[in-house]
Amino acid sequence: MRAFTLAEVLITLGIIGVVSAMTLPSLINQTQGKELEAGLKKAYATIQSAYNQMTYDKGQIINGINYPTHKFMPIFKKYFKISKDCGNKSCEDYTSDETTGNMTAISATYKTYNNQKMQNSMLDDGQIIIGDGIFIGIENLGSNLYISVDINGNKKKTNRWGHDLFTFQVTDNGKLLPMGAEGTIYYNSECSTTSNSKLNGIGCTYKALTDKDYFKNLPK
Repeated sequence: MRAFTLAEVLITLGIIGVVSAMTLPSLINQTQGKELEAGLKKAYATIQSAYNQMTYDKGQIINGINYPTHKFMPIFKKYFKISKDCGNKSCEDYTSDETTGNMTAISATYKTYNNQKMQNSMLDDGQIIIGDGIFIGIENLGSNLYISVDINGNKKKTNRWGHDLFTFQVTDNGKLLPMGAEGTIYYNSECSTTSNSKLNGIGCTYKALTDKDYFKNLPK
């Protein structure tokens, strides 16, 4: 049997290396996408279960009308095993303006769907980190009641709306809906690859849950 020459071995290894270099990023992206998809579904089930139990225990519609500013989280958080209670905003706060040095409502941790500065005020009415590392931030101002979840925790990248941070809305009639769904305030909006809005990404949750190719096409 004729043995391979060194040149033939090197050529073969070179071909394998080129093919690997071409396919590995795609495989990594697919794996990361599957992990994010599974994490979102798990987080949704977790907050839905807590919300349903709270509704049952209180015997009333849970919404921003019955639970006005700062009244929702003190009760809602009792339905989780908490690893850290961040108060209103100690785990994720505002950052300072680069030009004036004054504090602004721009997130110190998160970016928008397409990697722009993100508005922090949707997370500053109560924050907790629960036992499996999920970060939960609340917007509870007037009748607005939104629950945002960072499915892999606020200390782990990518820390972008519509990537690993997703928002749900509690409607006035007591439904917990993925933001972007019909009936939510950001129905079919704020999920764009080109928008400069500081809320861009808040409306991506419904797409992430219903579009099978969503996590394959996340903007860089």
